[in-house]
Amino acid sequence: MKNRKLWLAGVSALAALSLVVGPTVSNAAPKLTTITWMSPRGSLDVMDDYMLHVAIDQGYFKAQGINVKLIAGPADGTAATKFVAAKQVDVSYPSPGILLSSIDAGVPVVSVFNMIPGQVFNYAVPKGSALKSIADLKGHSICVGSPAWSAIINPMLVEAGVDPKSVTIIDAGWPTWSQAIASGKCDSGLGWDGLAAQWAATGINVDWIMGKKTSKQPSNGYDIRASELKTAAGRDLYTRFLRAVAMGMEFAKDNPRAAAQITYNRLPALGATLAPQLAVDSMREEQVGHMISYLDGKGWGYHYPDAWANYLKVVADMGQTTKLLAPADVYSNALITGANTFDHAKVAKDAKAYKLSGVFAKVAIKG
Repeated sequence: MKNRKLWLAGVSALAALSLVVGPTVSNAAPKLTTITWMSPRGSLDVMDDYMLHVAIDQGYFKAQGINVKLIAGPADGTAATKFVAAKQVDVSYPSPGILLSSIDAGVPVVSVFNMIPGQVFNYAVPKGSALKSIADLKGHSICVGSPAWSAIINPMLVEAGVDPKSVTIIDAGWPTWSQAIASGKCDSGLGWDGLAAQWAATGINVDWIMGKKTSKQPSNGYDIRASELKTAAGRDLYTRFLRAVAMGMEFAKDNPRAAAQITYNRLPALGATLAPQLAVDSMREEQVGHMISYLDGKGWGYHYPDAWANYLKVVADMGQTTKLLAPADVYSNALITGANTFDHAKVAKDAKAYKLSGVFAKVAIKG
């Protein structure tokens, strides 16, 4: 009986102590998984990647359990796939031509988010040039920042009825290829949406042949290691990554001025070359392409099967790949539904509530 009384007294003491001390609670922040994203352009100082900067600024990546590290890769476009496959980075942004050439060569990557479902590539020509269309490039020279860009150019030429062997590709170097075009050292040069405003701001005055006017080919997407789609953990991780990306894109749709301000402020080097209005113009050039599948009701990042099937055939027929690649080996829409499943009302509220500076409140949204 005495032992029982002692035992009960001990239990009562422990219970009383627990009321004072309370349960043990960790104040440590949840562990975030780091995903390294690499630019294929050789620089991070562009407005093109506004959705990443928005998602970081608004905490969308963190809410998905992800810490994003942005790095500038080599200007050589082939690095975008090689670095991902070698696990040096986790996500990059290759052109479709380089994506297909890489996969054909055995590089195990796959596109999981078609950032621009339509044509993003254009051709700059010297001011006053008689060249007005892609078909006009037959027999002329095309300046590039890297020889690897021929994988982008050639399918566009074939689509326009131009034999790639009829043109001369001139490696004018990165980033000096723009100056070579403007000075007339070549008849034209490859460019893309977003560059018109950037180049104008630095005195590179050229005219543009806009690819989207005639080309139906798809453009760059986010690629990951193909093996990631084969595991539940991989699919979950990259769905969460892409969900934050899609939220950043939607925020920018709802308030493009705010998205531009966030991006501009996160990249101080832009201030030396781009005035706020030109920064917004540059961002908007890309944003129009990003919105194609969203406005079509397919959500952000959707790959259009017909466009990709036609592109795969063009690339195979011209011998840029050794065989006709299977769509399943090149792209996947498996993560698109999950990526687009988020609180749209919250994102809209975030965008509406964002406080604009006096300068960005006054910039014009064109187009």
